[in-house]
Parts: sequence; structure tokens; C-alpha cells
Amino acid sequence: MQPSSRRIRRRRRAAALASVTLLTLVVSTSADSGRLPAGSATAAGPTATARPAALGPCMISGAVDVQLSEGIPTPPGYARSTGTVRALNLMVDFSDAPGRGSALDRYREFFPQTTRWFRTSSYGRLDYRPAAPVGDWLRMPKPFKAYGIERGAPFDPAYRKLVEDLVAVADPKVDFKAYDLLNVLVTPNAGPSALDTVLSVTFAGNAEAPVADGVPVANASFIYSRQDDGSGSYDKTGYRVLPHENGHVFGLPDLYTQDGGGAVGHWDIMSEDWGAGNDLLAWHKWKLGWLDDEQVACATAPGTTEHVLTPLPERGGGKLVFIPVDAKRGYAVELRTPGGNDEDVCKSGVLVYKVDADVDTGYGPINVVDSTEDSGGCTRSPNVHAELSDAAFAPGRQFKDAGAGIRIRVGETDGDGNQRVSVTRR
Repeated sequence: MQPSSRRIRRRRRAAALASVTLLTLVVSTSADSGRLPAGSATAAGPTATARPAALGPCMISGAVDVQLSEGIPTPPGYARSTGTVRALNLMVDFSDAPGRGSALDRYREFFPQTTRWFRTSSYGRLDYRPAAPVGDWLRMPKPFKAYGIERGAPFDPAYRKLVEDLVAVADPKVDFKAYDLLNVLVTPNAGPSALDTVLSVTFAGNAEAPVADGVPVANASFIYSRQDDGSGSYDKTGYRVLPHENGHVFGLPDLYTQDGGGAVGHWDIMSEDWGAGNDLLAWHKWKLGWLDDEQVACATAPGTTEHVLTPLPERGGGKLVFIPVDAKRGYAVELRTPGGNDEDVCKSGVLVYKVDADVDTGYGPINVVDSTEDSGGCTRSPNVHAELSDAAFAPGRQFKDAGAGIRIRVGETDGDGNQRVSVTRR
């Protein structure tokens, strides 16, 4: 069992903005200690249902100490990702960083955009309901500098003290047990600019967090500065740091590594949340319960099987083919086209990527296969990892993993925009 005090560091990000460093700390707990109190409406992952036996080989899992594993199902302790989820938003400032302007203006930087993003990505299965019961800045009793918050700061002691003080200040006005997760929207003038160091951070599944109204503040995201990429699009895209951080609250890992978005590029918001809008991979949508099991094909049989994929932004139809390599890893196949949250898909096609449930967050648990290596990509959007932007496979192309005995061949597109794919296993 992994200790609940373990933290997950968000490694240096060197994607489009070379000067930007993103950091996420996520405190994970064991399956037992991570459970929320009895009576809470929150449970990890989607609502539990019996899985078809045919999908069993595709429900890969890693070792118990893997942090934010890509395995399915998500262990207990994280916020539920389907149905109604109530998000408490508290806007805070400090004596050495007083809030500028209205606290509700800070709230409006993220809502209703975040609610729409989750509704679109989940096909309506996540009813994300934000609330700001305190419409003013909540002044913390210590100056910001006194908390010792910096890139890499662990939960103890800096964030523990901040949460304790936040609970003490807010508790007379807030019923914490009425909410499933907490967003702390810090005044943007506290700490450095996001162009220098991004402090935004999430602690998830932290059952040892301070208690408020009888429940631990177990799933909390802290948002600092303004994630402005300098392109003039902040009003449209700046909110996306919050869906990324809340992705951790739902149990998703960071997909970027030391090379920035070099493993996944702009194909998932857990990889890049700068620049143009993007969605989640189909694997994450299945993990979160946003795809029906009937929309997932588990290709385990020797020989060749045929599949039809519908575009990821559309409701209904087959969305994911998974080919397990072993009990911990395998290849995922999906069809990506412009639409929904995906505004920067400059080359539609079949995306192939390897998922490894035995790799920690921030160390490359998912790697997209680039069908056009060293092409330079097709996007010109700022702060988007360009090289992988044309990674999708076009009709007539194929991918082989000779060692695993797997071949994925892309067939023709039908009149409705659906894509035929064949999988061959030896």
C-alpha cells in the first residue's frame, strides 16, 4: 500500500513555452485509507457496475504503489466522475497579496467554461456544478510568503497549514460536507507569474487532510496566477488549467514528461492545457465512465478482427479499440476529428497510443505513436506541441509492433465519417 503522505511531483515542462514550468503535487492514498466517509456522495471513478467478461483482459492494472495509475478501475478516494459533482470554489487572498478587483471576477475566469468543458467531454455524463457560497475574497491570517509555498512544496507543512487556515476562515460560512471537491482560486498576484513558474497544484485522495464539517478536505485543487500563453487568447483558453487540475481529482495522471508534451502532445488536456482547446483521450473517457463498455472493443483473439470507430466528439458508436500486450499495458486506438473540445485537430485520423498502467504520473504512462515522424506537425497554434499534431494514421496506413505480434491497419472512411480498423494478432 502506498502511504497517504506520498506526493507526486509534476516534472519540468519544456513544451511550447520553454520558460514555463508546471508543477502538480498529488497526494495519493491506499485503497483502504483513501475512502471518503460513509454517507458521502463521492466515490472514486464512475459509478461501479459489473464489467463484461470480454473486457477483463483490457482492464490493465499496475503495481499498488504506482501513483495515479492508468489502470482501470480507478481506486477509491478520488472524486466521482459521473453524475452530479458539486465543486466548492473559494477565492483567497493575503495581506501581502490583496485581491485585486472582485473575487467573483476571479471565479468567472473559470465558470461557466469549466462546466461546459466537462459536459462536452463526458457527453453529458458529468454534471459539474460549481458554487461560490462566499462572494468575497477570504483573507488568510498569514502573508503568502509565510506559508512557504513554492514549486515542489509538499502538503506538509505548507499546504496543511494553508488548508487549516482556510477551513478556519471559511467554515462559519461554508458547509464543506455538501461538496465533492474544492477549488482554491488564489488571487493572481500571489506568487510568480505563470510565465515564470506555474504553482497550480492538486492534492487528491488525501484522507489525512484537515477535516471540515466532519469530512477531510481530501480532493483539492489550488489555482495560482493566470495561465496566459501570451497569444491574446487567455479569455478563451485560460480556464483550462482547472479542468486539468480537476482531472487529477478524478484520478488522472499527468501525461507530459521532462520533454513537455513530447509523449502525448495536444491530444489530451492532461498533457497540454496551454494554447488551443483540446479533449481527453478515449482511454481516459472510459476510465472516467464517460464511455459505455459497449463502445469499447477488447481485441484479444489471435487472427484478424474488424472494427468501426466513430469520431470521438460524437455521441454514441464505437470509440475505443484496446489491444492488451500483457496485464499492465497495451495499445489504444481511436478516431480524432475536429469538434467538441477538440478545436486544434489539424489532421483527422486514427490515433494509436500505448498505455502503461505500471508507470507513475509524469513519467510517460501514455505514448502516442507518430505516423509521420520528424514532419514538424501541421498546427500553427501557439503553445501546442507541433510534432505530434499530425500523428494520426490516415486510411491505408498501418502500425506494427513486431515484438508483441500486433498489427493495426487503417481502412476506409465510410460516408458517415466513421473509420474501419483491422487488428491482427499472432
